[in-house]
Amino acid sequence: MHRRDILEKLSQFVPLDQRDSECRDRFVEFIKANQDCFERSLEIGHITGSAWIVNPGRDRFLLTFHKKLELWLQLGGHADGNADVFEVALREAREESGVSNIAPLSERIFDLDIHRIPEHKGVLEHLHYDVRFICEANDSKELTISDESHDLRWLTAEEVRERTTEESILRMLRKTPRLSE
Repeated sequence: MHRRDILEKLSQFVPLDQRDSECRDRFVEFIKANQDCFERSLEIGHITGSAWIVNPGRDRFLLTFHKKLELWLQLGGHADGNADVFEVALREAREESGVSNIAPLSERIFDLDIHRIPEHKGVLEHLHYDVRFICEANDSKELTISDESHDLRWLTAEEVRERTTEESILRMLRKTPRLSE
C-alpha cells in the first residue's frame, strides 16, 4: 500500500455535506504535502485509522473511554508507517477490545475527521487525520479493556449521547445505517 491507495479511497469517499467535502479536501492536501504522513514522527500531524463498530442490530456501538483524552471514542490508532489505514483500523480495534471477530461492513471510508491532540508527555500538540471505517461485531462477546482505556463497553444511541458531546462521535452515530433509536 502506498499514498496513492489512500488518495484513491478518498476520491471514492461520498461526502454527505459541506463539512465532509472540506475535510476530504484537507486530507488530500495533507497527504500530497507530506511524504511521511503515516509516521507518528511527523510532528504537525499524521494519518490514523479507526473503526466505528456496530452490533448486527445497529442499535449498540462499541466505544472506549480513552485514558489520555478522557473521552468516549471509537477504537483506533496510529498507522506507524502502514499506509493501509483499513488494516490499521481493524488491527487497532481488535487490539483495543480483545474481540477478534470484527468484520468490516465496507472497505469504503465511512467518515473522516481531523482533530487536535493536546501536548502530552513531551509530544507536541498535533493533528490526527483520522480515517474511519464501519465494522460489525457481536455484542455478546467478552471485552478486554486495553491499557489505553479506562473503560470499554457497548452503548445504545441514547447512552452515547449521554456520555459525549463530541461532534465526530455524534456524526458517526447519525451516519449509521438502519439506526434503531
